[in-house]
Amino acid sequence: MPSTPPPDFRSAAPVLTRFQELGPLGELPGTWSGHGFNLIARPDFQQGNDIFLELNPTDEHLVLSAIGGAIPNRGSVQDDIELFGLHYLQQISDHSTGGAIHIEPGLWLNIPSTTDPQQGATVARLASIPHGTAVLGQGTSFEVPGPPEIRPANTVPFAINGPEPAPGAANSFPEYNLSQPNPFRTTPTPAGVTQEIVTNPNSLLLADIAGQKITETIVLTVSSVPPKGIATFGPGAEDIPFLGPNATVGQFSAIFWIETVQFGDRHFLQLQYTQTVLLNFADLSWPHVSVATLRKVT
Repeated sequence: MPSTPPPDFRSAAPVLTRFQELGPLGELPGTWSGHGFNLIARPDFQQGNDIFLELNPTDEHLVLSAIGGAIPNRGSVQDDIELFGLHYLQQISDHSTGGAIHIEPGLWLNIPSTTDPQQGATVARLASIPHGTAVLGQGTSFEVPGPPEIRPANTVPFAINGPEPAPGAANSFPEYNLSQPNPFRTTPTPAGVTQEIVTNPNSLLLADIAGQKITETIVLTVSSVPPKGIATFGPGAEDIPFLGPNATVGQFSAIFWIETVQFGDRHFLQLQYTQTVLLNFADLSWPHVSVATLRKVT
């Protein structure tokens, strides 16, 4: 072996240094497991209806591993920057049947502030979806003492590019009304799925942390909507051609909460998230909402 490394050699940093380089992502490496809920209104051309409303209580397994060294991004109008990040594999199955629902390889990145474009430090999530979609969501991070503030998630369809309905807005689509049988909805309604959860999936997250003593929360927010002033470059979603006229991804957003939970004289780490993907078809944006509560097991 050569006595000196080649010029393109990248050495791995010590564990503590790597934790610091990951910044707000530092607690993510490891294995997380838990449960959640998935709601998706998907096109139902074959049965002659606008949608089929699929409701899935879920089990989830999420593995994140730190990338061993810096990721250099070369500058042409400003100095080079270095990114640090994680690669992950998310696997989600139906809690009732064990059937596979979702698999997603991807990356999380910790991005320093830049001068051109002028932007503060951010985090980004790059996700590859087997339906034929690749998503880049970018956003911010911050810490709060105590538990997270979890606001309602909307499941009411609305006009494409129109304003999102306010929390508690009426839903005129009968598939979302669990009090009435409907052939275009998961039947029978899975155990534990209530009207409250269908109306606001984030209510499940609040129920999961009721009674817990959360001492600190790291908040990660990402969105595919480009930030102000960066309309040409930036986050977004791309689909295979089939999805364009059938059900294209209009927008993606997610909030992750990394929570430190007090348990007696000890603590454990908990990860909660809410994610909304707007599927555009039949002249409407249909919110596809996924939520989960996971605990770090290794």
